[in-house]
Amino acid sequence: MLLEVRDATKIYSQRGGGTGEVIALQDFNLEIRKSPASITAIAGESGSGKTTLANAILGFTRLTSGQVIYDGQDISHANRAQVKDYRRNVQAVFQDPFGVYNPFYRVQHVFNLIIKNFNLSRNQAESRQMIEEALNVVGLHGQDVLRKYPHQLSGGQRQRIMMARAYMIEPRLIVADEPVSMVDASLRASILDVMLRLKEENGISFLYITHDLSTAYQVSDRIHVLYQGSVAEKGPTFSVIDRPHHPYVKLLIDSVPVPDPAVKWEGEIVFPAEEEMRGSANSGCRFYPRCDQRLDQCLQQQPPLYQVDDADHQVACYLCQPDQSAAQ
Repeated sequence: MLLEVRDATKIYSQRGGGTGEVIALQDFNLEIRKSPASITAIAGESGSGKTTLANAILGFTRLTSGQVIYDGQDISHANRAQVKDYRRNVQAVFQDPFGVYNPFYRVQHVFNLIIKNFNLSRNQAESRQMIEEALNVVGLHGQDVLRKYPHQLSGGQRQRIMMARAYMIEPRLIVADEPVSMVDASLRASILDVMLRLKEENGISFLYITHDLSTAYQVSDRIHVLYQGSVAEKGPTFSVIDRPHHPYVKLLIDSVPVPDPAVKWEGEIVFPAEEEMRGSANSGCRFYPRCDQRLDQCLQQQPPLYQVDDADHQVACYLCQPDQSAAQ
């Protein structure tokens, strides 16, 4: 395996001396194979634990329990050389394409730092060639962007430069945290196309963090749908989105407007308190307050993942347990 996340749990304590806890991520498991390269989507609404997972994988936050294993090595026990190798092979593209730049430096500085830190070239001519090649991969040209300051570029250009920066290091995995959420709709397709080409032509895998099921459907091979830190449903993307089984995933998909002006978007959803079921690891199904098909056993413990449809399609819902399915 290229990357494994085993039983990852992250619990935050309340600020201000409070005794309560918030479970941001609970018993999360993920596997990304070395080949073929793939795009794995982590989807869910705000507060579902997507960014907590990304930060744990990138080493920005320490898990309360569980492991992140890269190429057989637990990164929490890695030495300095192994950490540097991990940083090189697992790169990040963040949500805000402006906040990651230093506004006092030209765009050229972004690439110069990478070349220096990872000793990527032997001379300036080789550096220029590497930078130009990376920019060409994402549809940009050096003479157009390198001498500009970040504020002189569009959001789409800034995000593609981040893709070029990651590509230049030749990573094996890119963690893309909402990479298209802050750019115009017209630019999303170009950034998603860059992701697909890097996967297919360069063998780079992606962990695609998103709240947008439509883009996940377009580009990802597999998807994990999170709800309040727990996996609601996971499996091949087409299978999960075309044939959802979990009530939450059904609700998510039904909430996507149909692109037809003749079809009205009707209905009203009333939400309970956001953290109502999130204060204890043993509080049962997180979706219980919003579910219209809830069972008594849903409050007893968090449902395990049950196999449905395809061998890899799994759902954390008691409605999908074999005896329950047969009863229905």
